[in-house]
Amino acid sequence: MSLAPVPSTRASRAETRARRQNGRTASYTVNQRAVARARELIESRQYVVRSEWGEVQPRAADQDRYLETHSWEEYAQWHLGLTEGARDGTKARCGFVYGDFRRLHRSGLIACHYRAAEWEHKEIELAAHDLLQRLDRARA
Repeated sequence: MSLAPVPSTRASRAETRARRQNGRTASYTVNQRAVARARELIESRQYVVRSEWGEVQPRAADQDRYLETHSWEEYAQWHLGLTEGARDGTKARCGFVYGDFRRLHRSGLIACHYRAAEWEHKEIELAAHDLLQRLDRARA
């Protein structure tokens, strides 16, 4: 049995650029309300420093439960990015979740930073980085 070759980093970056140029990658703007909410959570010490993001990130069912008792505006405040062109009041409008709808997670900020850097969403990357630095200063 032969294994398929692993694409090089250079090829992956080129593919990423090509997808963006072909319009297949969503564009995002920084959700300033989410940044402000994350700062409030940090200031009030409503955060988790050590967690496995893959285990604690909100799943679709968690999102649906949250939306049963909260507004779309409240839901959006848990997402650092707003998808350009997507309608308000939809899950598609929100991207880069950083918490579990109760607390900010350091691992969530790291995931946002990583994904934004990977897909070249520079403004989201910088917002996540700033929040991560703010969190680390607050807990020092």
